[in-house]
Amino acid sequence: MTELRDAALASKAWPFEEARKLVKRYQKAPPEKGHVLFETGYGPSGLPHIGTFGEVARTTMIRRAFEAISDIPTRLICFSDDMDGMRKVPENVPNFEALKEHLQRPLTAVPDPFGEYDSFGDHNNAMLRRFLDTFGFEYEFYSATEFYKSGQFDAVLKRAVEKYDEVMAVMLKSLRDERASTYSIFLPIHPETGRVLYVPMKSVDKDDYTITFDDEEGREWTLPVTGGNVKLQWKPDFGARWAALDVDFEMYGKDHSTNTPIYDRICEILGGKKPEHFTYELFLDENGEKISKSKGNGLTIDEWLTYASTESLSYFMFLKPKTAKRMHFDVIPKAVDEYHQQLRAYPDQDWKARVNNPVWHIHNGNPPESKMVVPFSMLLNLASVSGAEDKETLWGFIRRYAPEATAQTHPDLDQAAGFAVRYYNDFVKPHKVFRAPTELEREALAELREKLAAWDGGLDGEELQSLVFSVGRERFDPMRDWFKALYQVLLGADQGPRFGGFIALYGVDETIALIDEALAGKLAG
Repeated sequence: MTELRDAALASKAWPFEEARKLVKRYQKAPPEKGHVLFETGYGPSGLPHIGTFGEVARTTMIRRAFEAISDIPTRLICFSDDMDGMRKVPENVPNFEALKEHLQRPLTAVPDPFGEYDSFGDHNNAMLRRFLDTFGFEYEFYSATEFYKSGQFDAVLKRAVEKYDEVMAVMLKSLRDERASTYSIFLPIHPETGRVLYVPMKSVDKDDYTITFDDEEGREWTLPVTGGNVKLQWKPDFGARWAALDVDFEMYGKDHSTNTPIYDRICEILGGKKPEHFTYELFLDENGEKISKSKGNGLTIDEWLTYASTESLSYFMFLKPKTAKRMHFDVIPKAVDEYHQQLRAYPDQDWKARVNNPVWHIHNGNPPESKMVVPFSMLLNLASVSGAEDKETLWGFIRRYAPEATAQTHPDLDQAAGFAVRYYNDFVKPHKVFRAPTELEREALAELREKLAAWDGGLDGEELQSLVFSVGRERFDPMRDWFKALYQVLLGADQGPRFGGFIALYGVDETIALIDEALAGKLAG
């Protein structure tokens, strides 16, 4: 579609900005391999996490943006570094003690503690594939073990032998003297113990592509670099993989950014063309500290999906990827409501606005219709005042507010109602604090009650909002003090929804009863 492509070519949305770099990369001639290759990397020492989702989701957004402005086919590879040695035994696995004897062996040579797969690496790879499949990602899976052992990496490994001194020179500049004295880009796999060895090389032979080294016991060994006998250290492996696969694009976190020149240079030395890359900022917890799997701070993907949809998480991932963002439970309601606001806006937008709308990128240009006739934040407040223990309680109010809505016709609303009850009980209810109104606030609440008692205007949220506004206008400056009072006195929160919309949903009579409880001191008591 010409209109779409023209809008996409001019779009300032970051996936299109990155996609245009790839178009420029092949503006003179298409890639010899016949496609543009996107890659994401995965360290399979643990289970997939929210960062894994973010990396694949964002890479997919750029891939789809590229497909909108180019006719060159694309592929996405998810590469698992499963030849990495097991540095420590995870504490959350069965048969913990039995795994200790396998330390430093490649993960694909460590028995599966769960007893389900041929190795611990195979188990974690299966978890990764299941994880990616659950979210419908389109990708091809590559195992480093298979890549090294099958010979697919042999040509680049031989090139690494031929260019050993040149690659070592790149690496040694980045290392401290103590590490540099024993460093080698090659990590041999010990023929007897199967362990990944971090030992210096005695020689690297360009004639027969072998390396010679002493193991930890002082015994000398000579091994070919091909056939899975060695692996590369992780930084050289990055660049070598780019060269071997002819990768065109890879993104990674800011913690890798200082290594980008190293990866690029090694890729070029080994005969490849450095890919386009995108560095994203890391997520922070509620205290502004970097999220760490070992610390367990911040949100896990299971936690997010306990309280909100996958699409809301994708929306969060789309927003400002180069800005560090707090990722804690309190960002979920905002992400849900903003996602649905963008869905509702999409049908009436022109193509210029559509390709800048996050939902175009989340849904590959085909976003669904939003049936969220009640915002998530409103559902939370409704759960709060009604003390809802299940979503059916909320549906009792929703049906009166929107009679046409049912769980079958509005599945996203039904799902959100369940999420709202769960979120309210886990995060809002334990921290809910009501306060008594001041004399000025009591006067305003009494007038609001009186006007609601005389109200015959139906359940129009905007008209009810005007009524609420009229009560506060004469008494509060700034007006936000009036609405803050409503939230704190009636809802036990510091912030909340448009109050007219809340009354329309909760009910006029129910709101009058709520005001009566507050004025009688029953809420703050």
